[in-house]
Amino acid sequence: MPSIHPTAIVDPKAQLASDVEIGPYAFVGPGVKLAEGVCVDSHAVVKGNTTIGPRSKIHSFACIGGPPQDKGFAGEDTQLIVGQDTELREHVTVHTGTPDGGGCTRIGDDNLIMNSAHIAHDCQVGSHCIIASFCGLAGHVKVEDYAVLGAYVGVHQFNRIGESVMAAANAKIVQDAPPFSLVAGDRARIAGINSVGLRRRSFSPEVRKALKHAYHILFQSKLMQEPALAQVREELGDCPQVAQLLEFLETCERGYCR
Repeated sequence: MPSIHPTAIVDPKAQLASDVEIGPYAFVGPGVKLAEGVCVDSHAVVKGNTTIGPRSKIHSFACIGGPPQDKGFAGEDTQLIVGQDTELREHVTVHTGTPDGGGCTRIGDDNLIMNSAHIAHDCQVGSHCIIASFCGLAGHVKVEDYAVLGAYVGVHQFNRIGESVMAAANAKIVQDAPPFSLVAGDRARIAGINSVGLRRRSFSPEVRKALKHAYHILFQSKLMQEPALAQVREELGDCPQVAQLLEFLETCERGYCR
């Protein structure tokens, strides 16, 4: 049987695994599905059509699965899906999707979402990410695996944060942040490659060298965009991570940090 504190309010229609823990004064709504090992701390709110994966934890005063902050939303049945082993700390807010945005906000596995961060409707957050305190992700943002967003980072709607990006604290990201990069500043700019993140992920010295050289050609040389992309493809295109970088840049719709 789930362990539910007597002061918690859990709707009978909520689906709870047998070992779920619900703390004092927490609220769990009728459309919620909590997998095995999920813990909802005191005073947390989980509502909407929300699925929380195994062993994830929702800390006190978080509000998870609320309706999107979108004036066009008219109460449609949209959803939020959170993967396994993800931690949503105090005062975090995450909203369900909108019909125009695909109808689903999604957060992957093994993420740490620190206190007071906000993840808006239709965001797609990968796995193994860290989103630090007071970050704000506007609607439709995509964050790829292993990204790290420092405290107070703000991300404009529809932007993409590439794999293994490190965004410095207070960065304001209004264009896509290319994979494996370090970005910083108001109207964030490229500050180099995320060398620390690449080493922590055990990328080989050869891969790190190839990415560093690619970034030099793309962002530090005087070449225009198309010749720079062509040169990187010719010299370094055999490296899968460089090919991933090129594909990201070539599919940007909002432009990218430079």
